[in-house]
Amino acid sequence: MMICSPRGRRAALLLAALSASLLAACGGSDGTTPQQACSSLVGTQVAASAIGLPTTGATVQSASFVTTDAANGEFCAVRGVIHPVDPAAPAMEFEVNLPTAWNGKALQMGGGGYDGSLVTGTGTFTAQASGTANALARGYVTLGSDGGHKGAGGFDGTFALNDEALLNYGQQSVKKTHDVAMALMQQRYTSPARRFYFIGGSQGGHEALDAAARYPADYDGVIANYPAYNITLLQQASLNVGRAVYGNNGAGFLSQAKQKVLVDAVYAACDKLDGLVDGTIGNIPACNAAFNIETVKATLRCPGGTDTASTCLSDAQIAAVNQIASPYDIGFEVAGETAFPRWPILEGAFNPTGPSNLGRAPYPARDALLYGIGVAHTQYFVTKNPNFDALTFDPAAYRARLQQLGTITDVTNVSLAPFKAKGGKLILTHGNADDFISPHNTENYYNRQVAAFGQAGVNQFIRFYKIPGFGHGFGNFNLGYDGLALLDAWVENGTDPGTPTARDNNTAPAATAGRTRPMCQWPTYPKYNGTGDVNSAASFTCAAS
Repeated sequence: MMICSPRGRRAALLLAALSASLLAACGGSDGTTPQQACSSLVGTQVAASAIGLPTTGATVQSASFVTTDAANGEFCAVRGVIHPVDPAAPAMEFEVNLPTAWNGKALQMGGGGYDGSLVTGTGTFTAQASGTANALARGYVTLGSDGGHKGAGGFDGTFALNDEALLNYGQQSVKKTHDVAMALMQQRYTSPARRFYFIGGSQGGHEALDAAARYPADYDGVIANYPAYNITLLQQASLNVGRAVYGNNGAGFLSQAKQKVLVDAVYAACDKLDGLVDGTIGNIPACNAAFNIETVKATLRCPGGTDTASTCLSDAQIAAVNQIASPYDIGFEVAGETAFPRWPILEGAFNPTGPSNLGRAPYPARDALLYGIGVAHTQYFVTKNPNFDALTFDPAAYRARLQQLGTITDVTNVSLAPFKAKGGKLILTHGNADDFISPHNTENYYNRQVAAFGQAGVNQFIRFYKIPGFGHGFGNFNLGYDGLALLDAWVENGTDPGTPTARDNNTAPAATAGRTRPMCQWPTYPKYNGTGDVNSAASFTCAAS
């Protein structure tokens, strides 16, 4: 391992046998300083043969020596592009950050949405606990990319019209960026990384599972937070939510006021079921029994079933809720699956004050975020017709294309056996209140691994945590935990992550800011013991429903 702290430099002077490698990390065995070693990387060409997937090589465009970054310490920020094979395809932008005091390890960070903007690797990793040091400050090389294209917004799907750009987004940007980083580490430190990790959430969680399943030789451990691993089925299920609220000329649309009525009713019935009323719902099976579509019909239905007030739901709106709260069966197999699980609309998700996943403006505005991503997928991934009316889309008519997309953008049925065999470790997390990717989707992925390896086999290399109150990167409990330290200790020392302590990264309200909870392995949940500090993880026990 190469360490170039001042103490490491003094040791290198005393231990001649180690001096060449240590000084290469700190500066260079030829007497170059870290700043000179950084500057020398400008213009570096990484040959296509050094990248394990088709490209025409990569070019380093800039290398900036940073000494004034309080969050990250001293490092060399290297940016460049990976050149496509297809001249019409966009180049892939990357950043690799090379710390002067390198610990011999690397962390790749994932993107979000449809990618399209550079993940610099200089910020916090997904769900990092506030107050903990960044990976770069800990001595990790950090890296990221733009996923292989630039986008105008979170779900600009125009890139998918190009096959190479789509393949980069779907699975290949992970490997290409990894290989370029390895080449740059070899040049800067005269050695590649001894350990290589990946952490991401949402699309970055999908990329994390790509890293483990598709490129197991390259990664020692990955963390997939709320992963979008089955993009084809997920986005068609998102479109199905749009059909629920916008079909029949918008008869099923739920105003923000009606959304609040529904969400408030769920919390009134379910928040207490984990032993404490704290704005989070932990005992989901008990919640399903206490509040379900029959409860909605019995307690929230407008008189006569017509839309008479903002304090009740019409029959059409109840039907929309039922459609959202039921599995979506596409009618044929895509990447080994035929159905997407229910959305947690009756389990505390779809907070009307958050992103407009169910829409805010009434029909015909069609501003629901879930519908929007379903439209983008239908227009740019499936039909390749930007003018296609997604409300009229019939999946059966595009069965072959959807199944083809399943082989490009989905990692559902790509085996983790090689990753397990090499000793790789995987941490999965998902929030109970996620209204953008259903938490039951990650349950399905985990259950798929249990079916493949048996529970004992899964226990050897996977941990899955469900987080009450956590949504899609935010929520009443905003998950913060030191996943990198947990992952590294598991890989390096065999230290089981066990039941980590999660910190609420929310800073308001002040009464609960920084509260802690145990991260319980699914299917257990954190149950309040009945006594003790309600803001302390020590007052909770992981319990079975």
